[in-house]
Amino acid sequence: MQKSTMMKKETALRNRKWFIIDATGAVVGKLAVQVANLLRGKNKPSFTPNIDCGDNVIVYNTDKMVLTGNKLEGEFWYSHSQYIGGLRTRDGKTMLANYSNELLELAVKGMLPKNRLSRRIITKLHVYKKDVTKNYESHHPVKIEAEGIRE
Repeated sequence: MQKSTMMKKETALRNRKWFIIDATGAVVGKLAVQVANLLRGKNKPSFTPNIDCGDNVIVYNTDKMVLTGNKLEGEFWYSHSQYIGGLRTRDGKTMLANYSNELLELAVKGMLPKNRLSRRIITKLHVYKKDVTKNYESHHPVKIEAEGIRE
């Protein structure tokens, strides 16, 4: 019978790395899948579902991401202020132009499990509209090519 190995929390903290991704020309959904897998640690052979064994991810140039299909005009994002008549509706064009950080964070958050661990995992995601590679040089981040790049 095959034995499964479980990672301890201390080992997970020691093995944590920093990755940096340039989102220029990347499709939002494909980039979100890549980021969610890195945050969760599913790319590691010692992946354990109940331990936060993922890595820190920095995504920059999110204002240059791409939405595919009819999502620019046909898809809407909703938020409510909890007051009467406080429903806000934003279309894809508005989200991409003004709220691209929030767009990627919502996409990644929707791909994580819905529990306490995911709320801890999402704090390791750092999303920026501009190039901020100089701010994280002390962490020695590994540059990764974004998946699903469209020109």
